[in-house]
Amino acid sequence: MWEQRMIFEESPIADLYERFAPTVLKYIRRNVVTREQAEDVLLDVFVAALEKQDFARLGEQQQLAWLRRVAHNKFIDTQRRALRHPLLPLEMVEGMLTDDELAPEQVVLRQEAHELLKIRLAALPVAQREVLRLRFAGGLRCAEIGQRINKSEGAVRIILSRTLNLLRSIYTKNSEEAGNE
Repeated sequence: MWEQRMIFEESPIADLYERFAPTVLKYIRRNVVTREQAEDVLLDVFVAALEKQDFARLGEQQQLAWLRRVAHNKFIDTQRRALRHPLLPLEMVEGMLTDDELAPEQVVLRQEAHELLKIRLAALPVAQREVLRLRFAGGLRCAEIGQRINKSEGAVRIILSRTLNLLRSIYTKNSEEAGNE
């Protein structure tokens, strides 16, 4: 442990962090609500700096400018994500649930529906599952998904539409079969 700490303290990223983290954190804190959010954004900024291959070749002022620009972009991303997926205090969520939704029968039915969905999703081709995961679990827009999977925004929209229609038809077919029995 001590040796790992010594190696980190002597690493270029540690030096970079010591020099710029306080300044970048102040910059971020002016634009985000909580200190925790600011620290998360700061971490993302320094991860981006590690991933940038020619970052070390930049001069000190250029490095700071680059870090501030990335920080700005990261907290904008955070704000956009918060608008698309707002967080609610636990007290509010508990008040939104009715007693019927908490009933054991409802919990079991919901679990069965989730299991059925997992089975049906597993039957889809990998590309369709990935598009669904990025859109609904990741909250990404079609353009962002396209960048990740190297497809155009239009192609992603088509994949998404066809996949949802396929799932809808599977559910419709199964409900009709269940009604005929």
